[in-house]
Amino acid sequence: MNEHVQTATSAPLFNPLAPEFIRDPYPHYARLRTTDPMHLTPLGMYVASRHAEVSLVIRDKRFGKDYPDRTRRRYGPDIMQEPMFRSFALTMLQQDPPDHTRLRGLVVKAFTARRVEDMRPRIQQIVDDTLDRIIPQGKMELIEDFAFRLPVTIICDMLGIPEEHREMFYTGSRNSGRILEPVPLSPEEIKQGNAANAMTEMYFHQLFELRRKNPGDDLTTQLVQAEEDGSKLSNEEMTANIVLLFGAGHETTVNLIGNGLLALHRHPDQLALLKANPALITNAIEEFLRYDSSVQMTGRVALEDIDDLGGKKIPKGESVLCLLGSANRDPAVYPDRPDSLDITRPKIRPLSFGGGIHLCLGAQLARIEAEVAIATLLRRLPDLKLDDAENPEWRPSFVLRGLKQLPASW
Repeated sequence: MNEHVQTATSAPLFNPLAPEFIRDPYPHYARLRTTDPMHLTPLGMYVASRHAEVSLVIRDKRFGKDYPDRTRRRYGPDIMQEPMFRSFALTMLQQDPPDHTRLRGLVVKAFTARRVEDMRPRIQQIVDDTLDRIIPQGKMELIEDFAFRLPVTIICDMLGIPEEHREMFYTGSRNSGRILEPVPLSPEEIKQGNAANAMTEMYFHQLFELRRKNPGDDLTTQLVQAEEDGSKLSNEEMTANIVLLFGAGHETTVNLIGNGLLALHRHPDQLALLKANPALITNAIEEFLRYDSSVQMTGRVALEDIDDLGGKKIPKGESVLCLLGSANRDPAVYPDRPDSLDITRPKIRPLSFGGGIHLCLGAQLARIEAEVAIATLLRRLPDLKLDDAENPEWRPSFVLRGLKQLPASW
């Protein structure tokens, strides 16, 4: 897959990093669903594109993460000595039970429905403060000035990152998701990733010491003090999972807000409908997730031989790449114009947050952040116009789909 996803006849179906694919992957997905829905790539990975198979793989206990072995098969036997890969392997995102159960159990209390709903006033305050500052300017860059600051501030609150440390997080790079891509990293990218990993570890080790001396009502304090089954988390485990929570806690939400606003402005009838009926916002968020998912792909490994998955035998140890963005537009599940935005669509069940034991912890938080952000923006800036809704600049990423920038004025 580092070159092309191909059919058995070697006709390229798509190159996941080609500009035309990044701009609009959905026609390529439709072709894949029709011609080769359980596709075997030249690198030996299966690609599931239909809702039925994707939904099964992300929930079925016969599939797991098996991250170290999967990564060694792609990069060679010594790859787990690289700090960025070693750290990523310790995250709950890449762990199988029992370690996944232990790690997730330590943080799940921070994401209960009650605690997340209680954050709504704080979310509203951040959105209003941001707009108070920006509105007099008559223009903004929607991603950096608006969509980015809200979830970064909220996750900094949750992790207990002091106010005086936050500027570096507001101005930080948004390239951390590259490790998730199916296209392998180059030696130079691995070197850069290791350097970024070292800097991040240094900061969070200092934060751990701060929270040991000055405990707060935050997740970092909770992890520092945590004892699950009598064993504390190691510094390395804590760092890896705090970094995961920071990245996952803002990355997908930034993209959900940006992708949702772009979709609305490309569908003026839906924009007008939402402005006229603000109560539709909750269903609209589900439709944004379905229509243009922030996360386009997730992966699993067969933990045993699978006799039949979409007509294919999957041997134990083989990887299955699940195209969430494709599954979300499968006409078998959404027969009524799956490629159109419809904020009144009934029974929307997007797979954008994954499923099974790895269902995204912050799914409800992301939904509420996007709901408050988009609803408030439409209410306070009803005449907002996107400067280039037809040809916006996308980030060069396949797995994490989002806009690099989205200039707007009013």
